[in-house]
Amino acid sequence: MKSLLASIFLLCSFFIHAQYKFNDTSYSVSIDDLTTNEFIADSTAKALVIFEEGNSFFNSSLSKLNTEIKRKIKIFDKNDSDLSTVEIILYKSEKRRKEEVLKISAETHNLVNGSIITTKINNKDIFEEEYDDNHTIIKFTFPNVQDGSVITYSYTQESPFFFNFYGWEFQENIPKLYSEYRTSIPGNYDYNIKLIGKSNLIVNESKIKYRCVNVGLGGSADCSESKYVMKNIPAFIEEDYMTSRHNYLSSIEYELKAVTHFDGTVNRISKTWKDADKELKSEKSIGKQLNKTSLVKKLMENAAREIENPLDRAKKIFEFIQTNYTWNGEYEIFKDLSLNQALKNKTGRISEINLLLFNLLKANDIDVKPVLLATRKAGLPTKLYPVISEFNYLIIQARIDDKTYLLDATDKYLSFGELPYKCLNYYGRLLDFKKGSKWIDIKPIKNTSVLHRLNLTFQDDIFTGTINSKYSGHKALPKKKAYFPNKKIYLDNFKSANSHIEVINHAIKTEQNTHLLFEEEIEIEYSEYNEAGDRLFLDPFLIKFFRENPFKLQERTYPIEFGHTNTFSYMAQFDLGNNFEVVNLPKPFSVGLPENSGSISFNPTVSQNKLMVVFKISLKTPVYSSELYNHLKQFFNTLIDTQTKTLIELKKK
Repeated sequence: MKSLLASIFLLCSFFIHAQYKFNDTSYSVSIDDLTTNEFIADSTAKALVIFEEGNSFFNSSLSKLNTEIKRKIKIFDKNDSDLSTVEIILYKSEKRRKEEVLKISAETHNLVNGSIITTKINNKDIFEEEYDDNHTIIKFTFPNVQDGSVITYSYTQESPFFFNFYGWEFQENIPKLYSEYRTSIPGNYDYNIKLIGKSNLIVNESKIKYRCVNVGLGGSADCSESKYVMKNIPAFIEEDYMTSRHNYLSSIEYELKAVTHFDGTVNRISKTWKDADKELKSEKSIGKQLNKTSLVKKLMENAAREIENPLDRAKKIFEFIQTNYTWNGEYEIFKDLSLNQALKNKTGRISEINLLLFNLLKANDIDVKPVLLATRKAGLPTKLYPVISEFNYLIIQARIDDKTYLLDATDKYLSFGELPYKCLNYYGRLLDFKKGSKWIDIKPIKNTSVLHRLNLTFQDDIFTGTINSKYSGHKALPKKKAYFPNKKIYLDNFKSANSHIEVINHAIKTEQNTHLLFEEEIEIEYSEYNEAGDRLFLDPFLIKFFRENPFKLQERTYPIEFGHTNTFSYMAQFDLGNNFEVVNLPKPFSVGLPENSGSISFNPTVSQNKLMVVFKISLKTPVYSSELYNHLKQFFNTLIDTQTKTLIELKKK
């Protein structure tokens, strides 16, 4: 018996080892790479990077930055994997300088009758396309890709741009077994280096190579040669309630800080914020646009000047810009900015609309300053040093009677002092060219909440009554945007999403599309219940806050970023009259999240044959750490189970 158990153990150990018997030490394709068709660590993976390496270095004349790339990828499911097509994005400047790709080699490897058959891509199947004014794309698709194939490709990317040394993403949306990145940087190039993400480097080493670069007239430089390695990197899976994935993907980024030339002169590229403020102040797209009050003085025909109260005056100006000028959908805040064109066309980019607001407020004696920020999808700007290209949005700070307001006039449904959800990205840079710029927090001005009050009476085998709903903060904004442009479509969509409710009448209490609240009253009939003899089983939740759990991962390595606090309240009264009585009432309960950061309470009661159901959910913080993920996932399971599985048993009197 012991011998049998030992044999089984050895067999299982061999099987497990065989599952991982990929050749993750080199670029060459092995039989094991092709015969191993499962990745136990992530059985959902459609593909796996077995091996990849990058090597970035300057050429001998210091005129180009070369990066050599090699990748070997196992395809488990060709239909669900988009890796059979490779796209390489290349940058080009307005001065006709551009990045290029050299020496492309791409092959598909399949196992046929025990032999490795390799199919190479033809050069004629490699295409170059224009992407935008500053980028081109090199694209090619692997031939003969099947389930179980291994694809390999290599190329050299040549760049004349040294500002951003080639960055390396160790993590992507499929798992990786081995990822290695090597760099060789001459000592006269000084870079800020930033490591992002939670995965650990198993190799992080550097050494000096003397006289690695030799230029004319005896000039030479030593190089810092570095090697970074990560192994067994999980796939990065995006889930609801997160900002940009680039905030959390395990990667390494570079930005040129200074160059020391061979004559001893130093060119400082990356500045301090003091330097950046000085440049922004004189820069034509921002600084030069902050003194255009004469351009806007005739707007509103002095109507704002007649308003004595500064807050009311500011609100009137905000409403004027918001109503009369339209955002054209473009985010570029620095390039070719023209307030004259925005005034003429009554449309413009984010920075143009909000700088019109800035100048009109300033012309009417309101203390204003511009604020640079990045949207949630753009990623967080680094606080270590100024990188102006990381900002893609501009708003205005107004200070009135010792109170601060953050303003964005590009959205016609925003209230004064309210920012769109996309801007709730932790912090922004307040530009103050007298006292110096500084970081400020970006927060919503009002708590976000949803409240449903139901008052229903049972008669003639049907419940009739009203639903009064109130949405505030960032829950009100999508409701306003859905209702005010087309009221009929709004109501049709409501009926479609709530087919179990018969809508008799619908009324809106919110008159202005910029109000912080959206309130509606719906007169309904409701007969969705189950009868069994003299019993009736009632679902008390006519409206549900969530229909499925947004959190499905086994583990989440990045925070849960709601952007604002959340409160959901459901209060329903069912008058059962003389027909039915409650015979089985669910038990009340209350549960909470760690550190008092959230709670759920459910309290059904009966009084004078009226059934009351009170259900409250509170998420008290805008951001939850990844350590609380499983708690939050269970929290939502409880929330959804309560709203989808609660039935109250009634009995005919």
